[in-house]
Amino acid sequence: MVTIYDIAKRAGCSAMTVSRVINNTGRISVDTRKRVLSIMKEMNYVPNSMARSLVKQESRILSLLITDITNPFYTSLARGAEDAARQLGYRLLLANSDESIAKEKEYIETVLSARVDGVLFAPAGDDSLPNLRKLKKQNLPLVLLDREVPGIDCDMVLGDSKDGAKRLTEHLISLGHRRIALLNGASTVSTARLRREGYEDALKLHSLPFRSDYMAEANYRMGVTDTLVDRLMQMPEPPTALFAANNFLALGAIRALLNKGYRVPEDLSVVCFDELEAGFVVDPFMTVIAQPAYEFGYTGIQMLVDRIQDKAPAGWRRIMLPSELHVRKSSGEARFSFFDNE
Repeated sequence: MVTIYDIAKRAGCSAMTVSRVINNTGRISVDTRKRVLSIMKEMNYVPNSMARSLVKQESRILSLLITDITNPFYTSLARGAEDAARQLGYRLLLANSDESIAKEKEYIETVLSARVDGVLFAPAGDDSLPNLRKLKKQNLPLVLLDREVPGIDCDMVLGDSKDGAKRLTEHLISLGHRRIALLNGASTVSTARLRREGYEDALKLHSLPFRSDYMAEANYRMGVTDTLVDRLMQMPEPPTALFAANNFLALGAIRALLNKGYRVPEDLSVVCFDELEAGFVVDPFMTVIAQPAYEFGYTGIQMLVDRIQDKAPAGWRRIMLPSELHVRKSSGEARFSFFDNE
């Protein structure tokens, strides 16, 4: 492997001079700089990025830790983060926790050993607090995405989960639905708590009772089982509409409903947070609250780099990105059916 000493010997200068050319520091004559760069090219010299990071105290590498790369929301978010990082002169390391606190912990340890300059982080839930504290203890710049964790102060890019849930529920109410079930994520995840609040606010605003038996919790990533759908649909007064708190829950619910012979939306209307798989959008089928996933990642990287380069304000920033209601085929007017005794 060619070293700076080999370059210095060939160029007739000191290793320090070569180092200054590589790092663009110090006062070097134009001729010397050209000669060193030319020899570096001839000898196919590749700078040691780790050594440079130790000297300059920066690696120009950022880490993005998300909960589920198979979810279209996070796929688009990752693209936005990568695009912003490249434009700002950084490389991006991607890690996927699969909504697992244990796996998340392993990646945090890897991130710390890799000497990245900052971390963009979508936490698995409230139990991510020790992992986040470990990053904060090392004074590593940190931006949270999509979810917040009580007990951690840092920059954040969030969606308006509460308002979006309220709008989805009110959309169903406007179609005449009065028995609306909520398929939610775990209560240890901030977005699930906020989406339940929005759902309850809409019911209260329209003088509809909150029924705990219309509530169900499931892992955001694992989706909904046939058993869970059976429980809802075999109630004496089954719901006429389902609000799924994320796209995977909605997809699981629709598949379970179809497996049982129910039709969407003829027998049951279904709405959800975030877009589904590409095929459902092209159809178009699913009524959703669509979040600007790409902007989550892009904005998060901009905030992170500002913090790394000491360009951010002293106080922590909390950016909330707007969402849009896209009404499609999956939500229809409430109507009499074989299970509706209203």
